[in-house]
Amino acid sequence: MDNLQELYPNMVYAPQPITTTPYKKVFLAGSIEKGAAPDWQQRIALALQSENVLLLNPRRFTWDDSWRMAVDDPQFNEQVTWELEQLESADLVIMNLIAGTQSPISLLEFGLYAKSGKMLVCCPEGFWRKGNIDMVCLHYKIPQVATEEDLVTYIREFIAPPTVLECAEDSVLLQENSVAA
Repeated sequence: MDNLQELYPNMVYAPQPITTTPYKKVFLAGSIEKGAAPDWQQRIALALQSENVLLLNPRRFTWDDSWRMAVDDPQFNEQVTWELEQLESADLVIMNLIAGTQSPISLLEFGLYAKSGKMLVCCPEGFWRKGNIDMVCLHYKIPQVATEEDLVTYIREFIAPPTVLECAEDSVLLQENSVAA
């Protein structure tokens, strides 16, 4: 884990504490499937490693399948509590659903945050409930992108500071970024 922290200093893994940051926080929700899904979170972190952003990664490398998925299991409780708190604190929640996975926890999180106004979805052909995801995104006006590269582009636009358009003697006009903040 320490080695990963050195490779991706702008990414925090569950259940690490979150330090105060001046940067926008992006929660990396989506397919994990107990490690069966590819580690797309590291690819996102690599693409954004020089950016001023804090990535919140729920993938836990010390996960143990012997833990009971019950409130009274301390490790399970710690994981789920961390995820819920970081979802709430995030400025942007990206939902990356990988083709060939089912991702039930990701679908739960998608439902929790569909109306939040802070979600971005990548759901390619081959995801078993793509039609449902597309309908919810359409209904609640959730932006969708086609690829992980598009996720990175959207995040870069989201975290970019506003552009100065005009500078008068006593005023400055700012242009909002093209993505909702």
